[in-house]
Amino acid sequence: MPSLASRQLCQPYSRLGLRIRGTYGLLEKKRVCCLQNKTSDILQRRPLYNWQTIARRSTTRIARGHTNQIAARMAPPPALQKQYMSSGSKPAKQTAGPRPSASVLLISPSNQILLLHRVRTSSSFPSAHVFPGGNLSPSQDGEIPSPTDPSRHSDGPAYRIGAIRECFEESGILLAKRNDGSGALLEVTEEEREKARKDIHSGKVKFVDWVKSVGGVVDSDSLLPFTRWVTPTNIPKRFTTQMYIYFLPLTETSAKSVSAEAIIPVPTSDGGVEHTAALFASCKEWLAQATKNEIILFPPQFYLMYLIAPFLDISSQRLSSAELQKQRDAVLEFLQGDGDGKGVKWGDKVMSPTGIMLRKSDGKVVLGLEKPGPELKDSGRSGDESRVVLVKFKKEGPRDLEVRWRKEVLDEERSSKESKI
Repeated sequence: MPSLASRQLCQPYSRLGLRIRGTYGLLEKKRVCCLQNKTSDILQRRPLYNWQTIARRSTTRIARGHTNQIAARMAPPPALQKQYMSSGSKPAKQTAGPRPSASVLLISPSNQILLLHRVRTSSSFPSAHVFPGGNLSPSQDGEIPSPTDPSRHSDGPAYRIGAIRECFEESGILLAKRNDGSGALLEVTEEEREKARKDIHSGKVKFVDWVKSVGGVVDSDSLLPFTRWVTPTNIPKRFTTQMYIYFLPLTETSAKSVSAEAIIPVPTSDGGVEHTAALFASCKEWLAQATKNEIILFPPQFYLMYLIAPFLDISSQRLSSAELQKQRDAVLEFLQGDGDGKGVKWGDKVMSPTGIMLRKSDGKVVLGLEKPGPELKDSGRSGDESRVVLVKFKKEGPRDLEVRWRKEVLDEERSSKESKI
């Protein structure tokens, strides 16, 4: 007697006039039309159809299609989707506190932004395009506030040193000035730079000490805080990441390519340790590639570039230094606002993305950005209450990202439900 699951799976075959016998689906011929007007000897002499062949081919086609449909319906959602959709609830088990890290939105002399392509084997954001940055190091970046210290989730010296150090290790671009009071960026030879990147990464040399030894000082004062991101508690690896904007200096030769600038080296990967490529492009170009699913961007990177893209609009025409500076001034003015009327400026906003809903219309998860995470509950700090990020979490990573107004998305969902009633 076939099991219930076997009988259910085999129901579609009844349309062929066949019934399935046994666990492995052995076929047994069954006639579905009465052949009263045909004599058995005629059928034996000249069979009109090869019923076994038809049954075998037809059932195979239906079996494949039906089981594929069942697999699609029963396939578990990607891990990230489950984790984000459960981020609003209490985690199933105690989770570790978020690890301090920092990243830089590095803007070139032509107002392009730098992204690094992470290796596929990376433990964090594999194969994604990310801003330069990484975890803080007590031995490199100085004292890091303890997990119980509220300043652990605020801009501070360790975060600034860590952001600049990681940028240098990962891209080769050194955000340091000469210590002669000129305000010019520090230049080092390619040989010095590459050796220092390896030595600093391995811990042989302390970053700040090396910068001082070559006649420079880390330019931490030029970093502009631009949101903090706290990983939700239902995601295993958690970070409290301070984001910064850094504008590389404009020159009279500012053009479409950063390689035209003598004192700023062309960004390079770290030799495949964590990244395979480093490239400047306009925010709109990066966003367009992500929208076409040509590259992987995670919600924070997509969201932040979406916010500043309207100001750093790189046209096909070559822009003068005055025009480029005007764009930067617009970004600076934007940073003085709060974006949602709640009074928390962009430099102080803290966002811990929380799954609000899973849209049936397109299968996208709607991520709310208003919550700061449990570590900053009742701190008076919050995220963006006006915008949400829509994303499909696939096996390879986030896809089909959008940033939209929260009210607009919720109104759409409400209208969709009302229309079905």
